[in-house]
Amino acid sequence: MAARQKSMSASLMGTLAASCLLLMALWVQGGAAVPIVSPCRLDRANFQQPYITNRTFALANEASLVDNNTDVRLIGSKLFQGVKMMERCCMLKQVLNFALEEVLLPQSNRFKPYMQEVVPFLARLNKKLGQCHMECDNQNIQRNVQNLKDTVKKLGESGEIKVIGELNLLFMALKNECTRPGQSSEMDN
Repeated sequence: MAARQKSMSASLMGTLAASCLLLMALWVQGGAAVPIVSPCRLDRANFQQPYITNRTFALANEASLVDNNTDVRLIGSKLFQGVKMMERCCMLKQVLNFALEEVLLPQSNRFKPYMQEVVPFLARLNKKLGQCHMECDNQNIQRNVQNLKDTVKKLGESGEIKVIGELNLLFMALKNECTRPGQSSEMDN
């Protein structure tokens, strides 16, 4: 029994020593932790709710009927060009934030009743992604997001309609790039 207590005591001392070393390392760095590229993931269940999925696609479809510019695609392969797989969610976080702040909220009185249901859903996703610390320093991300913003601004109201008309594509991109199949995350609450 004494040997077992001594073994457990030694194990506990080892754990304490390792914890002290970790704390000292953080103290030397000024308390800053090393950033992780993209540990945050949305719960896949967010994208498996038939009602909100149908409303999102119906909103996009309704806006697409008004969209006269069929030559421009905002959410597509060009947006992801040069962006590593691990950084795509980080980029989509910026795209979603732009879509909400610059297009959806100012246009919230259009495309009723879909807009009133889809915007709060996307705002919740944006809030969950906003709680994450994601490093988006990649120049390709910044350039691609800025190109999207510039295109929308250049097209004016037509660009805003295009953003709404491509919400189905943004929805699917968020589902594909910002979730882990079959796993829940720390952001599920």
